[in-house]
Amino acid sequence: MRVFVTGGTGALGRHAIDALVADGHEVSALVRSPQKAAIVERQGAAPVEVSLFDEAGLTQVLAGHDAVANLASALPPTSRFMLRSAWKENTRVRTEGSRAVTAAAVAAGVGVVVQESVSMLYSDHGDRWIAEDAPTDHYPMADGNHAAEANLARFSATGGNGVVLRLGWFYGPGATHSEEFFQLARRHVCIQMGRPGSYVSSIHVVDAGRAVAAALTAPAGVYNIVDDEPLTKRGYADALAHAAGAAAWLRAPGRMAFALGGRTTSLTRSLRVSNAKFVAATSWKPRYPSAREGWLAVAAGR
Repeated sequence: MRVFVTGGTGALGRHAIDALVADGHEVSALVRSPQKAAIVERQGAAPVEVSLFDEAGLTQVLAGHDAVANLASALPPTSRFMLRSAWKENTRVRTEGSRAVTAAAVAAGVGVVVQESVSMLYSDHGDRWIAEDAPTDHYPMADGNHAAEANLARFSATGGNGVVLRLGWFYGPGATHSEEFFQLARRHVCIQMGRPGSYVSSIHVVDAGRAVAAALTAPAGVYNIVDDEPLTKRGYADALAHAAGAAAWLRAPGRMAFALGGRTTSLTRSLRVSNAKFVAATSWKPRYPSAREGWLAVAAGR
């Protein structure tokens, strides 16, 4: 297939391009600078300079493509993660950007659009497993993801094959937040958001990239992309500490994260998310069954 990727130089996008090229697809990717163009060229993809918000330009670029993987985001750095104002650009990318991409895909006759979203949209389910039909929640930092999913639903309503991937908390090479967490773990400080017995559903970025490639042949719909085995917050911190080779002297911020209210909503809730639907619909299976194996891979440079 001819596949166009947005966000191709991001934490998820670079691994998606690797997976798509490995599967034999002809890949082109949106870039905004010569430096980014060189990166995607080295991966075997063709760089294309066009604005994510330029519907007419995107329509021209997408002509002749079979699929689009819309993976564009603008996540704030860890130092500004708790500031609502820092999420403004990410919300614009997921709202206005996804609207331009899906409209251009319709105009260009593209058959498949894969849209990145997050599993943190689900409401707290305690220790119960969460499937794709579980209730989702609305809070300020989730607005962009809800908008992106709505835009994809409109694409599917025109007869296209729209596939939403609700990714877990991803970690691994290129995921800046997780790289910072790993360095903290080496200093005996492990991130633990919320109650120790609550669940976090994560996904290694390599597995997430492979899921994007697998999604090209999935039926239209919403799919959870997470590890086979979600860990408790304590178990996740333990896995991080073990991989870093340092005992967790401090698990922070723990229950104190609740004091930040809606700014940590996506991180403090208990989400034991199931990937069963996507595994059944495609040939995809996580290379790393849980964060225990995944963090060890990170420590080994994979």
